[in-house]
Amino acid sequence: MGLEDRDALRVLQAAFERSGDPQADSEELLRRIYTRWFALDTQVRDLFPPELAPQRAAFGRAMHWVFGEFVAQRAQAPVSFLAQLGRDHRKYGVTEQHYDSMRRAWYSTMRSHLIDSWTAAVDDAATQAINLITGIMSGAADAEDGPAWWDGTVLEHQRVSRDIAVVRLHLDRPMPYHSGQYVNVSIPQWPRRWRFLSPAMPADPDGFIEFHVRSVSGGMVSHAMVAETRPGDRWRLSSPHGAMEVDRDGEDVLMVAGSTGLAPLRALIMDLCRFGENPRVHLFFGARYPCELYDLRTLWEIAASSPWLSVSPVSEYAGDPPWAADYPDVQPPRGLHVRQTGRLPDVVTKYGAWGDRQILICGGPAMVRATYDALVAKGAPPERIQHDPLS
Repeated sequence: MGLEDRDALRVLQAAFERSGDPQADSEELLRRIYTRWFALDTQVRDLFPPELAPQRAAFGRAMHWVFGEFVAQRAQAPVSFLAQLGRDHRKYGVTEQHYDSMRRAWYSTMRSHLIDSWTAAVDDAATQAINLITGIMSGAADAEDGPAWWDGTVLEHQRVSRDIAVVRLHLDRPMPYHSGQYVNVSIPQWPRRWRFLSPAMPADPDGFIEFHVRSVSGGMVSHAMVAETRPGDRWRLSSPHGAMEVDRDGEDVLMVAGSTGLAPLRALIMDLCRFGENPRVHLFFGARYPCELYDLRTLWEIAASSPWLSVSPVSEYAGDPPWAADYPDVQPPRGLHVRQTGRLPDVVTKYGAWGDRQILICGGPAMVRATYDALVAKGAPPERIQHDPLS
């Protein structure tokens, strides 16, 4: 029965579950898959960063979801996901040879790992599923005509706060993307380590692009982007992802941005400025301290000429820390809403559920979850809320 055998597919899905038991957990299976893959094809190891734990974990989460979709007999979402994954993997230099060795390593490792439950039905399902997954990825990569990556030169690096930098680049060739999307970025300080960033401006026909980067605790790449990037550095960008958007023919819009989560919403707002009429947009822009509301002046300039846009600054603390004096003053001229103090989800939801709006939330995973949960608890329909993947 193969891919129609739900019981066999459940066995394969369960192999990617995280149980907390190191001996039964999917982590051991994933470690063995990659070890065998590198043994079969020694060239593959050089495509990955030295620390493999995040890569293995991401693969495990993705495959648990894909097999769950197979169990539910849903094809459209996993096929689209795997095709995008295949197109995106071109940036690593993955070839048909690598997919073939991965297929063999994956099958043999699954068989030995599930030896006690490996029946003819499970074997048939595993063979078909692994061939399908690697085949979709490989086929989508081969069919893609666009470039595998875009290289660009850093033109300007502005440290706007202790943990935040604005980086502007000029790409060797323009990148087509939709405002609100995000791209994977690699920097020379940490080659082969890719991090997601959202362009803070609409796609530019001359190849200019801007990113807002926050240094996160323990984040080697984000710290290097904020503290070590210099004009002249060469960055590499992958193809864009995501589908966050504003329906100009739809309801009014609520945007909630935490820190550098402002970037994709800023790009969407700038894109709306091309039109004479837009739905009303209310943006809540939040940070820990007032000094970290780094782009208020730009928002003030847009709002001053765009009657459909209103901006509410929010900070968790009323005052700035001593180090704020070392960075530019972010306060714009009069004209924006008065800054409010409190947690961003609390400030947003004290005005109600916003259930009659298109709702877009961008920022760190904890902030997005908290704001989403608060809005839904207030009565906002979940289907009206857009946000990027949280993992």
